[in-house]
Amino acid sequence: MYLRRNRRIKDGKEHFYWNIVESKRCAGGKVVQRQVLYLGEINDSQRAAWCRVIEAFDEGTQQSTQLALFPADRAIPDHAQGYGIQVRLDGMELHRPRQWGACWLACVLYEQLGLDEFWSRRLPDSREGTSWRDILQTLVCYRLIDPGSEWRLHRLWFEQSAMADLLGGDYGLVEKNALYRCLDKVLPHKRELFSHLQQRWQDLFGARFDVLLYDLTSTYFESDPPADEADKRRHGYSRDKRSDCVQVVIALIVTPEGFPLAYEVLPGNTADNKTLRGFLHKIEAQYGKAERIWVMDRGIPTEEVLAEMRQADPPVSYLVGTPKGRLGKLEQALLGLPWHEVRDGVEVKLLPQDPDLYVLAQSRSRIHKERAMRRRQLKWLWERLAQIAAMRLKREELLMKLGAARAKAPAAWRLVDVAIDPQAATFSYQLNRRKLRQVRRREGRYLLRTNLSGKDPAQLWQFYIQLVEIEAAFKTLKDDLGLRQIYHQLEQRIEAHIFVAFLAYCLHVTLRARLRPLAGGLTPRAVLDKFAGIQMLDVHFPTTDGRTLVLSRYTEPIADQRVLLDQLNLMLPPQPLPRITPAGHAPRM
Repeated sequence: MYLRRNRRIKDGKEHFYWNIVESKRCAGGKVVQRQVLYLGEINDSQRAAWCRVIEAFDEGTQQSTQLALFPADRAIPDHAQGYGIQVRLDGMELHRPRQWGACWLACVLYEQLGLDEFWSRRLPDSREGTSWRDILQTLVCYRLIDPGSEWRLHRLWFEQSAMADLLGGDYGLVEKNALYRCLDKVLPHKRELFSHLQQRWQDLFGARFDVLLYDLTSTYFESDPPADEADKRRHGYSRDKRSDCVQVVIALIVTPEGFPLAYEVLPGNTADNKTLRGFLHKIEAQYGKAERIWVMDRGIPTEEVLAEMRQADPPVSYLVGTPKGRLGKLEQALLGLPWHEVRDGVEVKLLPQDPDLYVLAQSRSRIHKERAMRRRQLKWLWERLAQIAAMRLKREELLMKLGAARAKAPAAWRLVDVAIDPQAATFSYQLNRRKLRQVRRREGRYLLRTNLSGKDPAQLWQFYIQLVEIEAAFKTLKDDLGLRQIYHQLEQRIEAHIFVAFLAYCLHVTLRARLRPLAGGLTPRAVLDKFAGIQMLDVHFPTTDGRTLVLSRYTEPIADQRVLLDQLNLMLPPQPLPRITPAGHAPRM
């Protein structure tokens, strides 16, 4: 294996991206390269660390120990009398291949966060011996590795995984009713869990919680509205573009590093600007008063809440994006102010207006990106309008095609004046150059509002662009961890389902924090997929006295898996102890 560098020119700058590549010799002497891991942009020290590991594992000096067995055609040596076993090597069978590596890594992350101890004190075993904490751990690891429904976990996934081996359990961990009953037990401990996780991330990574990113998303249900008026599933503004479906709103607070501090499930018709006041009180009640900076997008705080934040003791700081309409109102006042470069490619203008400071920031890279997006969308719309104009359509068909074009390119549509004949199936269109000039002036520019008058403008800009971290958290929850689809019908279980997804996200962000110092482009999903290649299977050896020797063994890691183990400073556990069945009994599966 070796490091391969890819060069790319982006925004006029030269960037280098790194991959770990392995050469494989195929039939006929042909050599092909296999990409093992994508590392992204890494610094010199990170590159040196990866090179050391790669060189160590490229030497081919790894040795594996083999179990010595006594074949049936040889007598047991004197030194092994009393415990030696004669096995029929020709009768060896391999049983139950199952995924082990990703399950083991998920359990390691679970233990690093102290979740096993946390839940052992709060979810004692039932009188029948049901281990609720192991069931919950199975649900969380399943959600992290290969998310799906509880029914799929019960029917298919558990048997194809090594969770039973790792937890010392059996199929009782995924008995269908036990899975649902476990969900009914976890929600009362949510607030304690938040405090526990905050402490663990401080211990593990030195995480700080003085800057909080706050945002909301929604997740919908393809079901009829519930009859119960108190149910949280309601119609509302859908961020998933499914206004036809009932939904719930999820409000989340994370740090700039992505560590979640708290979340709440709200009714689906909750307005964004009605949520902040309650969250301010909850955070203060749980974690005490402190100097915190709340970073939010426009539309979340109201003027009344911002005034309350300024008047609090101690004052609560905020940094908020403002609606584009406010930029228009302040444009004349901002025109005469000079630009100050706060870092390469980023400039700001500062406009103090009691009681706040307005910060107009522009990023050259963002300007290039937004202009490229606008040009691409406008080019598509212009070509599509030309195509529609050339078609012979009925009026209803014309309106439908124009509506579809508008839905696909809404930003570009606002820059084009489309006039539809009130009677005939014809239309005309032309570019609105006044609007285009206005959009060009505002591309890549953001107007921020804050009561942090003494802060460095570069730091304020950095705080605001970190809002992408909470957007990434929502994307991870919805896509990577399969928050949707939600199959539950009871409101309590819907919230418990979201709670399990939140726990899986906590494992995900912990792994991400482990990977960040190693390589910026190495993702938790890529690492989990790599470890998923380590399988476990049962090796059966029949003995001469009618018993069966069973060896449960995980496969030896290949070179790229060993590289990851070394970089993450992880050591695989010893192989499970052999077991032997009584005479005449089939091995337990």
